[in-house]
Amino acid sequence: MQYFRELLFDIPSYVIALALFAGILLVYEMGFRIGNFHQKSTDKEIKSQTNNIQGGMLGLLALILAFTFNMSLQRYDARSEAVIQEANSIGTTVLRTKLLPPPYDAATYALLQEYIDIRIENSKIALSQYKERADIIKKGDEQLKKIWAVGIQAARSDPNPVTTGLFIAALNELIDDRSVRFEIQNRHIPEVILFLLFFIFVMNGAIIGYTEGLGGKRAYIPTVLLTLLITLVVFLIIDLDRPRRGLITVKQDYILQLKE
Repeated sequence: MQYFRELLFDIPSYVIALALFAGILLVYEMGFRIGNFHQKSTDKEIKSQTNNIQGGMLGLLALILAFTFNMSLQRYDARSEAVIQEANSIGTTVLRTKLLPPPYDAATYALLQEYIDIRIENSKIALSQYKERADIIKKGDEQLKKIWAVGIQAARSDPNPVTTGLFIAALNELIDDRSVRFEIQNRHIPEVILFLLFFIFVMNGAIIGYTEGLGGKRAYIPTVLLTLLITLVVFLIIDLDRPRRGLITVKQDYILQLKE
């Protein structure tokens, strides 16, 4: 299985946040010096227009920030629900092995226990570990083929829709929920949106510095605090978008409880 490697996905969230923090302060300083250089040749009307532009850019920043945060939060919720749904499907399939005739009941139960171990092992692998993830997915595919083969044999031995049929239906749902979970895990905020977000942040830093330069006064501490808050929100957005690393991760408790 091949995965598209995004430019930012392999970079830790805190590194991106720190780079953004430093970048905003850098362009802020450049903007302040440019504004200070043009201070004497700029009249009050231009300064007023610059302040209005700064306010508009801050409003645009708030809009893009809210949109991106909502997008990352929705993806986090979807991943959490996918874990619960897959765990329920596995649990139902395990219970319905008792509906199969011997010796298929014991065989499918043992194979499902091995499959649960594979899924637990998979949950401990970060999405950025591409080779390890591909190997464990392939291992899971092979295990499902074994379970499906035994299920088909049981269906041929006892073609009863109330017993064997219920097990086959549960196994089919298990496979579907597994595919849905993989698909949801691969959904991230498009990087073009993140780059647009970073660009707007940097331009806001530049216009703030330029406006303060035109006024001849530097509000350094409020600017640093605003920049810090912006980078913290960006860190939170990126962390929510990465389900298996960082401070905010999708809990795998439901999968782990299957062994109990």
